[in-house]
Amino acid sequence: MRTTFASTSVRLYHLSEDDAAAQTLFYGTMSEALSVARQQPEDVQAGLWFATENDVVAFLDLDEG
Repeated sequence: MRTTFASTSVRLYHLSEDDAAAQTLFYGTMSEALSVARQQPEDVQAGLWFATENDVVAFLDLDEG
């Protein structure tokens, strides 16, 4: 089951298509991480991922705009 409630602790990171390197952008709550992710350029947003205690999900799969 996906853990997606606003207060879930997450790591927001960007996964580079070029070299598959993961760069952490933010640690905090899901609601804060969504805000940080929405501020990134569109090309970066395509490579953003959230990691929770029990799941990994792409930003574009969660973002409602």
